[in-house]
Amino acid sequence: MSEKRPPATREHHDRFCETEEWVLVRGASGKPVTHHRTYELTLWDGRILRTRISRPVDRSEYAAAMWSHILRTQLEVVHDVFWACVLEGVRPDRGEPRPLPPRRSVPLYLRDALRDQGVSDDDILGLDAAGAAELLARMYTNRGE
Repeated sequence: MSEKRPPATREHHDRFCETEEWVLVRGASGKPVTHHRTYELTLWDGRILRTRISRPVDRSEYAAAMWSHILRTQLEVVHDVFWACVLEGVRPDRGEPRPLPPRRSVPLYLRDALRDQGVSDDDILGLDAAGAAELLARMYTNRGE
């Protein structure tokens, strides 16, 4: 169960955006928008989240219904994730796919040369480029024996 937190303030909202590295939106003149502090966050899937914080960015508390709306539709996080970001600096997991570790690969010319020497594809897949080159060199030097 989530622990009880104080009502969220504009200052907390701003700290969340800064911690997660939202970009401060600028107007047509290139200056920050003056009537609200407006932030955008481009997500990995191409969606853009936008949130506005009324000025002054201070300790003014949000009404519960307003805050619920901001969390759900603008920040797209749940209460506990918001507070973890604000208080502990833990950035929200936005579901970005984790990159797979790079697979070891063997250059095509080495793969073909090893196949010509009778090495199976399964054995080749277990090698990296250096191992494949070493195996091929051993096969060439041991050919005459």
